[in-house]
Amino acid sequence: MPYLLQTDKLTKIIGGKELVKDVDLHIKKGEIYGFLGANGAGKTTIMKMITNLWKPTFGSIEIFGEVLTPKSTELLKRMGSIIEFPVFYDHMSGYENLRLHTEYMGYYHHGSIEKALEMLDLTEAAAKPVKNYSLGMKERLGIARAILCRPELLILDEPTNGLDPAGMRQIRNLLNMLCAEYGTTIMVSTHILSEIESIADTIGVISHGRLIRESDIKEIQQMNPDFIELSVSDPRHAAYVLHEKLRLTNFKIMEDGQIRIYDTSVNIPELSKTLALNDVPVNAIGQKAETLEDFFLKLTTEVNGDAKTHQA
Repeated sequence: MPYLLQTDKLTKIIGGKELVKDVDLHIKKGEIYGFLGANGAGKTTIMKMITNLWKPTFGSIEIFGEVLTPKSTELLKRMGSIIEFPVFYDHMSGYENLRLHTEYMGYYHHGSIEKALEMLDLTEAAAKPVKNYSLGMKERLGIARAILCRPELLILDEPTNGLDPAGMRQIRNLLNMLCAEYGTTIMVSTHILSEIESIADTIGVISHGRLIRESDIKEIQQMNPDFIELSVSDPRHAAYVLHEKLRLTNFKIMEDGQIRIYDTSVNIPELSKTLALNDVPVNAIGQKAETLEDFFLKLTTEVNGDAKTHQA
């Protein structure tokens, strides 16, 4: 099969409102697919349809080479998921909630519950009622439940909600391990782009219910150039000096007043000296690379700008 998960013109309409329209996803076996979009862009809606919580209005979903239908119970057994906030029986312990899940799934593997709790650093809290868990602990228990039955496909909707930086790093390491060691295919949504940049193989960008780009992360990194970032008090005067004194043309004044110089052959000490000699105080200067966040903002800004133009 060319893709482990793919959709064709996936559309969801509720109350006459299009939540998502004509979405064509392509997720390869064994990869981490970062699903990126602002809150309300349509990420959760699509994940609910993939996990059979919602039925598409139009379009189709194919998983493991089979079309998903309301009766695809065997397909769903091969998947693990956490959509929005995980829900548990609060009066039961974390261990008991996971044991109930294995019984529901018909998955009996000695030590699997203990292993899942250990992987999410919940061993000490296993006997405590879930009602006494913090938000971050409940999020980690939800992930433990999602990976408990060793799914071939893992669907995670904003899995780092409520986690501190150490918890976020733990989840990143876990996802990398599941993909590398177990061959798990992972689709993870987020609006925190720095969380996905270091682990994703492919990203899909969704805006206002429409998938606007799917790209290999390495292609994005190669496409987005290094640049020299210049912070000055008077960007206009600095731009004049760059153009007239240094004969530079490949630079841009950003909205925050910083200047990006894309000609990286420029000698930074010489640049600083020329600016100083022309009465341009430099607050900061350094060589950087465009991030995934830069790519995302540029892409969504272009799309939203075009949408406004068409509406006008």
